[in-house]
Amino acid sequence: MGSTMEPPGGAYLHLGAVTSPVGTARMLQLAFGCTTFSLVAHRGGFAGVQGTFCMAAWGFCFAVSALVVACEFTRLHGCLRLSWGNFTAAFAMLATLLCATAAVLYPLYFARRECPPEPAGCAARDFRLAASVFAGLLFLAYAVEVALTRARPGQVSSYMATVSGLLKIVQAFVACIIFGALVHDSRYGRYVATQWCVAVYSLCFLATVAVVALSVMGHTGGLGCPFDRLVVVYTFLAVLLYLSAAVIWPVFCFDPKYGEPRRPPSCARGSCPWDSQLVVAIFTYVNLLLYVVDLAYSQRIRFVPSL
Repeated sequence: MGSTMEPPGGAYLHLGAVTSPVGTARMLQLAFGCTTFSLVAHRGGFAGVQGTFCMAAWGFCFAVSALVVACEFTRLHGCLRLSWGNFTAAFAMLATLLCATAAVLYPLYFARRECPPEPAGCAARDFRLAASVFAGLLFLAYAVEVALTRARPGQVSSYMATVSGLLKIVQAFVACIIFGALVHDSRYGRYVATQWCVAVYSLCFLATVAVVALSVMGHTGGLGCPFDRLVVVYTFLAVLLYLSAAVIWPVFCFDPKYGEPRRPPSCARGSCPWDSQLVVAIFTYVNLLLYVVDLAYSQRIRFVPSL
């Protein structure tokens, strides 16, 4: 009678989901994430766009991490219609980037050695310093998961666990930074050439998101052509497009004929178009480098779409 109660595939609960090295890293993510979020919400405080971003990033990462642990511990991830290996690898990389950004922004804008005025007082300072420490630990916990789950040379794995797959997440993240600078009074609409650059950023971002979505949903096998070959062709085109933007954007923003080679002295801090243009230029070169590295790695990847 007791044997009829046994699940057909083994135990219902998967203890390795919390006791393995990856499981331990995820449990630490939950602990550090909850601690950071609670310290800020209780007494540390936050304000403005930067504080809202930090709280949103920590809350999002904690919620998805809790979902991942729950699904793996109960083996329910097998019921989901997506590629679990691709999903967890993509999320770990995204969470690493989000938590790294928050771990820089929160201390930069809120942590001070001096006590803020009452009613916050020195207690708020101490909470903010503690939250900054745990924010750094949270970033390290996600980075450890990425390092543990990353595909090793010659290993057959899910696409998002490869260097090329992880770089896709970084490319999309950098593109979001570019878009943020573009909408912050960058004056990209002055010339057709700079509008072309915006089109390049948008097209490459959408294509990158499509590659990630197809991988996570497990639909890479139904494209009518080999997915790895399609990725190589797309990455090569992205390198060419970003190369054109890397030449055009600085010329039409910083050449004396079209723009300002130096920051205007009259520009107000925090609302200067020249600053936004510089951010776009810097991260254009960052993404160009990422696509070049991606192209080098994507020619020799080996992955299984269903993992």
